[in-house]
Amino acid sequence: MHSMTVTTLLTLVAKGESLTLELKKSTAEKDRAYRTLCAFANGQGGQLVFGVTPAGKVIGQRVTDRTLEELAQELQCFEPPLFPRVQRIQVADGLEALLLEVDPATHGPVSFRGVPYERVLNTTRVMSRSTYQTLLLESLHASQRWETQPATGWSVSQLDTHEMVLTLEEAIRRGRSVDPGTRDPLEILRGLGLLVAGGQVSRAAVALFCQGEQPLPDFTQLTLRLARFKGCERNEFLDNRQFHGNAFELMRRAERFLIDWLPVAGRIVPGQLQRVDTPSLPVEALREALANAFVHRDYASGSGSVAVALFDDRLEIISSGELHFGLTPEMLFQPHESRPWNPLIASVFYRRGHIESWGRGTLKFIRLMQEAGLAPPTLKVQAGFVTVTFALSASLAPRMQDNISGKTSEKTSEKTSEKTSEKILAAVRENEQITIAELAALLDISTRSVERQLRQLQDVHRLKRIGADKGGYWQVVDP
Repeated sequence: MHSMTVTTLLTLVAKGESLTLELKKSTAEKDRAYRTLCAFANGQGGQLVFGVTPAGKVIGQRVTDRTLEELAQELQCFEPPLFPRVQRIQVADGLEALLLEVDPATHGPVSFRGVPYERVLNTTRVMSRSTYQTLLLESLHASQRWETQPATGWSVSQLDTHEMVLTLEEAIRRGRSVDPGTRDPLEILRGLGLLVAGGQVSRAAVALFCQGEQPLPDFTQLTLRLARFKGCERNEFLDNRQFHGNAFELMRRAERFLIDWLPVAGRIVPGQLQRVDTPSLPVEALREALANAFVHRDYASGSGSVAVALFDDRLEIISSGELHFGLTPEMLFQPHESRPWNPLIASVFYRRGHIESWGRGTLKFIRLMQEAGLAPPTLKVQAGFVTVTFALSASLAPRMQDNISGKTSEKTSEKTSEKTSEKILAAVRENEQITIAELAALLDISTRSVERQLRQLQDVHRLKRIGADKGGYWQVVDP
């Protein structure tokens, strides 16, 4: 730090007290001043000046060896230790101002005499419990975050090999991984950095590659909630679904849901006879927003999830968690450094091609929305959730209503299909060797319909075929 002159000091204090500047008349106020140093360390850092009135008048004080010893002695009351840089600035004959400067703490939160403090505008106050817990989590982030912990009781055999191989091959195709020359699941996980504690499967590996409904009951937070509400309020569902599984499968389900429900905008292109249909929101922007939700969400809470809520006038993508490391919603919509809360999961999403580069996700979907002539999305952090909202044009409302009418008839068909599936499962429980012809006769439907239902039940892991088509038997898999 360069030595400060009186002129530079005057320029500094003329700005007045702020989030990063505090003024004190003398070191007699060192107790209150050190609370502010604590708050600075827990925030963006800051500067504290002794020898200046709160109004900004530089008056100085006599600084002796005893003065400096008392200040140094008080520094022992910080935990973890705090080492401010100190400058003495002569402001008059025998009078000096003292400038103390601290950086943001790298190992926080910091407390003074056992109490943590925070800075709000130009005021120092006792830190709230929630802020303290957030800072504590952030300080432990490098070594003790959720994704790096072993998934107790889990082995590689419980993970989806196909999803792992697909991830590796896509990463190789994009030039984001070298070909290891093997497709062994254990080696793929090792190459992705998803083995921890001497080769154990990490929680990140489960979040990325678990099979079907397997995360239950160990990882209830690997959940996706999908809802289409009637109108613009959360009063009545038109569609309401919930899925468990790995992040890639849940992303696919969310994309299919949006494709099913979002209206399509049509326009006539000059010089062409046919109408060109495009989704009401750019697909790539939605995919980027979904990927960000899965990458940055808080996986530590068993009740956490990613949710997609579609209304007549807007789409909300909601993920559990907070913004960390001092990020604000405003900063996310400007160029910013990225510090993903789940860097292992983020790295695999990057290799897979679901995110292009860290720290540019929000900027990308803003650009895509602007290119489509649409308003940029908004981002809100509230009550432990991050919500990204895409506004839907009022001109799309009629098409939204048409979509609802179509989906209602589809849902009736789906409900009929669900009832048939349950009847098949009940019949198999009664007789594991029941044939397709017998099921068709029992349910009064065609054999082709039975075959389709059986395939669907196998796809969602509700039914298994043990042995050959002839001589084998069915086995119901209860959720």
